[in-house]
Amino acid sequence: MATGIPKPKTNGANHQARESKSRIKIQYDGKRSIAEIIASCPKAELSVLQIPSGKDCWNNRLYLGENLGVLGALLDDPTVRGKVSLVYIDPPYATNSVFESREQKLAYEDLLSGPHFIEFLRERLIILRELLSPRGSIYLHLDDNMAFPMKIIMDEVFGSENFRNFITRKKCNTKNYTRRNFGNVSDFILFYSKTENFEWNRPVVEWTEETAKKEYTYIEPETGRRFKKVPVHAPGVRNGETGKAWRGMFPPPGKHWQFSPSTLDEMDRRGEIFWSANGNPRRKIYLENSEGIPVQDIWLEFKDAHNQNIEITGYPTEKNFDMLQLIVSASSQVGGLVLDCFAGSGTTLAAASVLGRRWIGIDNSEEAINTIVKRLRHGTKPMGDFVTRKANIAKTDHLELFSLDTVMIENPPLSRSIEDFILYEANANCNRKSEVHLSETRQSAKGKKELGTPIIYPGSSRKGPKPKRKLAKHAQL
Repeated sequence: MATGIPKPKTNGANHQARESKSRIKIQYDGKRSIAEIIASCPKAELSVLQIPSGKDCWNNRLYLGENLGVLGALLDDPTVRGKVSLVYIDPPYATNSVFESREQKLAYEDLLSGPHFIEFLRERLIILRELLSPRGSIYLHLDDNMAFPMKIIMDEVFGSENFRNFITRKKCNTKNYTRRNFGNVSDFILFYSKTENFEWNRPVVEWTEETAKKEYTYIEPETGRRFKKVPVHAPGVRNGETGKAWRGMFPPPGKHWQFSPSTLDEMDRRGEIFWSANGNPRRKIYLENSEGIPVQDIWLEFKDAHNQNIEITGYPTEKNFDMLQLIVSASSQVGGLVLDCFAGSGTTLAAASVLGRRWIGIDNSEEAINTIVKRLRHGTKPMGDFVTRKANIAKTDHLELFSLDTVMIENPPLSRSIEDFILYEANANCNRKSEVHLSETRQSAKGKKELGTPIIYPGSSRKGPKPKRKLAKHAQL
């Protein structure tokens, strides 16, 4: 806590203009303007692979394909553009590695680094900003390899005035390193809003008897109510009512009253002011009026799976489910639209479903899409189950999800299987023949699309199908 007297901020239009023009930026070869990225964003041709039956309202969406092309297609969808409440993304971390699932199948490649990685991610952040609603927020999850340069990029794309938090998460248990450094147990989440007027449901940790007694140390003799004492002044000089004398005393130097003298009189009449023996006023804050302890920007409770009993999907870099529930509940409302374009194991999508949000998930990995569909339909299983599985797992060239109904599922199903989503495929794999049960998923001919039909969203400017453009797993920069 600062102990000095804060100086007032420098005022004046000239100073503000100089500051806005002198924002820190990262410059590198191949960096394009925001306008150019939006204008030239590829728009993937999409085909329906699987649809739920008996539902005509909003269906959640899961896309198999390179995410920039899918995001570009969503720019033409008036039900999505400017309507997304929350974006959470956990992209590759520029590790120059290839990742496999616990079933020894290729999950994804993380081969971009340096400026190529920055521009790859920056392109997507710019399109995501277009999809966010004016009250929307975005959370970008990275490690210490790229979090700090991407902070500058996020300031550039979303505005430094819309920066909310640089969250530090403890990702794993303590490491017993022998190298000459401290154990690396943290990663980072950059939290930005699109505007200053953003959705926010303040998350709190409920009081326990122990924490309540520690924080609210006083008991009011007349009522038995537990309370704590806080100052009635705040930093900063004010020239209005809150800078005037109250009960013959002025606020301390460099401070002002938190309330006008008349309001402080009312609070005193209600018994909400505590007077010390030397006449120093303090405000009473009652335990009963507190919902809990506000969550801070250091998260110690959301480690990734670290013991054999924790239930997971087996997908690499799977994130903590409780952490995603916190993010979704804090930055969206029931019925809001949540988007994750690096969907991975589907943790964001599962959390959104549980909390009554709509969702869109995108991933270019067939293993990720398989993992997500299995998770939504059948849940997760303890990490120890993956250790005891047979080592020789058959390799296939097709999506297993098309034959899921004939696969023996080792874990019990969810209490509520999540089926209300449409599965799309983008560009490169549009001609794949699905083995899914068509009787349950093919739409009727009453003005609806058949499976495999390219989708053109209402309001799209495209007149007809474009030539299919094959997208690589990573953008060509």
